[in-house]
Amino acid sequence: MTEQTEKWSGDFGRDYTQRNPQSFEELESLYLKNYGISRTELNRKFLDGMDRSMRILEVGSNLGNQLVCLQRMGFKSLFGIELQSYAVEMAKSKTKGINIIQGEASDIPFKDGFFDMVFTSGVLIHIAPQNLNDVLNEIDRCTKNYIFGFEYYSNETEEIPYRDNRDLLWKANYARKYIELFDDLSLVKEEHVRYLENENIDSMFLLKKK
Repeated sequence: MTEQTEKWSGDFGRDYTQRNPQSFEELESLYLKNYGISRTELNRKFLDGMDRSMRILEVGSNLGNQLVCLQRMGFKSLFGIELQSYAVEMAKSKTKGINIIQGEASDIPFKDGFFDMVFTSGVLIHIAPQNLNDVLNEIDRCTKNYIFGFEYYSNETEEIPYRDNRDLLWKANYARKYIELFDDLSLVKEEHVRYLENENIDSMFLLKKK
């Protein structure tokens, strides 16, 4: 267990879950407040033409609201893996027809190429740079087609203090990190999404295996 996973799996992570949107509707409202566009609308820009029966895994699914968003868009085969046991229990009580289990991003308990798409949303930013490649390798191993992401963006890796803590948050060019690590990945689409109330930027990206 790394310093980060130890922190996120304990009371610090539980507090994070309690602070975050508790429902799909709250998630949509937060996106509208932060970016002026809902998560559903962002997803449609990248995923609208995709087969709704494709098998999808979210790494770091927390309460499962991102998966509920996909479910409401018509995607039917949805899975999540989440480090924090409290979040897993809550997610199971709040979702229906979505398979969410406890586990670590660096050791995903599924076979090679089991999913058509694996995605993260605000998760890679909490992986220490020295451990990031382990997680990216697991994500790439588990998908046979697509990698989808929405992460805090900077052209260069930059550590950001997080709630008075160090070593818990990094913004970077995560789409580029995938492409540099895996020769068989190509960028299908990327969009930088600016915050309305500050100068920060998030990146939504879709990568495909060649």
